[in-house]
Amino acid sequence: MVSGEDDAVLAELYAAPFRLSRPGAQRAPFVFASPHAGRLYPPSFVDRSRLSAMSLRRSEDAYVEELFSAAVELGAPFLAARFPRAYLDANRAPSEIDTQMFDGELQVSVDAPSARVAAGLGVIPRIVRDGAEIYREKLSPEEAELRLTRLYRPYHAALAQLVDDTLARFGICVVVDCHSMPSAAAIPEIVLGDRYGTSTIPALMRRAEIAFESHAFTVQRNVPYAGGYTTYLYGKPARGLHAIQIEINRAAYLDEERIVPAPRFDEVRARIGAALGELIAIDHALLLPPRNLPWAAE
Repeated sequence: MVSGEDDAVLAELYAAPFRLSRPGAQRAPFVFASPHAGRLYPPSFVDRSRLSAMSLRRSEDAYVEELFSAAVELGAPFLAARFPRAYLDANRAPSEIDTQMFDGELQVSVDAPSARVAAGLGVIPRIVRDGAEIYREKLSPEEAELRLTRLYRPYHAALAQLVDDTLARFGICVVVDCHSMPSAAAIPEIVLGDRYGTSTIPALMRRAEIAFESHAFTVQRNVPYAGGYTTYLYGKPARGLHAIQIEINRAAYLDEERIVPAPRFDEVRARIGAALGELIAIDHALLLPPRNLPWAAE
């Protein structure tokens, strides 16, 4: 069944693991991505889980691709995974695998054990965001290879191609990784992550901060989310390649119990769109690699 032959949803995901929305012409050196908003749950996955379908959705960045949809109108492509995060986490390295989840030897590359994998949050998660165990029993080694080959790698190949095309066209590229976070009293509405100043320049982060604050969002940086694998992979500002992560508090737009848009959804989406417009309008010369920056006036 893991091959997808007896699961129509899994077969659909294999055929189209992501959705790519493009503007008529790319007008901005930005690429937007959503690795966690997928909400197509294969029945073969749900059947083997000890959790309900609703519980599995607790890890989902629900409707984030809709919240940030203004990116396309502003002239930037938007890549969104269609597979759910509880099934496969595209914001992890492909080798972040918990070998103890499988009943045999894996045929894929595996990193040395890390705290994140040990916690159950590897590329194939063992738990959902609230800490509940997903599976009733161990998985076959084939599962890891299939999920990585048929879903993970196509998503990342598409993202890499978008980045390469943007660099070729503009000489710079900003990857914006879009997420949502569970509500909590100590968390603001927006958390901007740049891996503590390593994945982009201060000017871009300040621009993002001002853009969201000017549209009535409370904002903080890097705490509790500084950026994941995507910002690590594409945050190379010395090469003109920048990456930031944007997390929005689910309380701002979502009924978290039913996982449906809250009454304020359209209003929040409009405010996000306006903030993105201001972010994208940054002076692109600031994003050039240092050696290509114009000399200061003499």
